[in-house]
Order: sequence, then structure tokens, then C-alpha cells
Amino acid sequence: RNKFLSKVLNKGDVFVFPVGLIHFQFNPNPHKPAVAIAALSSQNPGAITIANAVFGSDPQISDDVLAKAFQVEKNTIDWLQAQFWENNHN
Repeated sequence: RNKFLSKVLNKGDVFVFPVGLIHFQFNPNPHKPAVAIAALSSQNPGAITIANAVFGSDPQISDDVLAKAFQVEKNTIDWLQAQFWENNHN
């Protein structure tokens, strides 16, 4: 539950996201554009609490990645991560 999986992909690599897992892509090199092709196994993805999955993942998603994705300071990300854990906000 709320697992964080990370993989660096190279040209031609494939990554399959487990069913029900929140996912995102991050290109660490802004000078080398990346292309992703996605396919879904269902048009009905169900419901997932995004805040718990993103800020309460195990292990945590990098502060740098989250700060950039949400365009906020790292201390804001630290505060948000402190609000979410297994026994809180279920």
C-alpha cells in the first residue's frame, strides 16, 4: 500500500505500473527531451487517495521531485509528508 517504486529508463526500456498504483514520470535532464507512450488496461481506474499515496509513500518520494512537481518550497513538502502516515488520514 502506497509503495514508491523508482526506475531509471533508457531508450527502448519498458516499465509496467502495478494496478492501482499512483504513477508519475520525471525527466532529470531538461536538455534532452523524453517521450513516453502509455496504455491503460481499463477505462475505469477506480479511486485512490492521491495525498496519501504521494506524501505517505514508502519509501518517500524525493523532496526535490515533489517540490518541482507541485512548484513549492521543500519545507512545504516536508510539512505535507509529516501529515501522512499509515495510521493517519485513511
